[in-house]
Amino acid sequence: MLLTPIPLTAPFREDFSETRRLHYYDRGENIPLSRDGFWQLYRGTAQIGQVSQGGEEILLGWLQPGAFFGLPLTYLEAYHARALSEVYLRRYTAAEMENSIELTRTMFEQLIRRQQQTEALLAIAGLKRVEERLQQLLQLLKREMGQPIAGGSRLSVRLTHQNLANAIGTTRVTVTRLLGEFQRQGWISLDSDRHLIVHD
Repeated sequence: MLLTPIPLTAPFREDFSETRRLHYYDRGENIPLSRDGFWQLYRGTAQIGQVSQGGEEILLGWLQPGAFFGLPLTYLEAYHARALSEVYLRRYTAAEMENSIELTRTMFEQLIRRQQQTEALLAIAGLKRVEERLQQLLQLLKREMGQPIAGGSRLSVRLTHQNLANAIGTTRVTVTRLLGEFQRQGWISLDSDRHLIVHD
């Protein structure tokens, strides 16, 4: 779906993208990917992942405004992207990337951020105890998509227990049990909109 530009509020403002049309995808929709172009997230939050041969979802990371993604950036099969909220995207061709120094620089900066997130997820995956993996994941989410509030940070996107389970290689039932324990301990809570709050 194509939309006319809306006011840019994110901190990356480039002259080359001011007039570019936006593509909209609703929460839960899959974002189509192709080998001949890149997406840049303009607003909202998306998730990238892979489906294993057994049909299981493997989380590869979350995308925040400014992030670039697309099939030219991966070797993985069954690679996909899904909107976790309402998202607005800009599309760029490979030729545009090659011909714009500013666009290339912006993409490079965003890819460094993605690499840092990927390393953090790998470090979490290496932890033996599920409880510790979930604790570290919540801390990562707090850094990646937390909105500061009194006494903690509110995650800007509502993640399901299955989302969290996929991220740390466990079951939804285990995540539900652990989140209940964390809530009783006062480490997390939910607001009126069911957004997770991670307390300081």
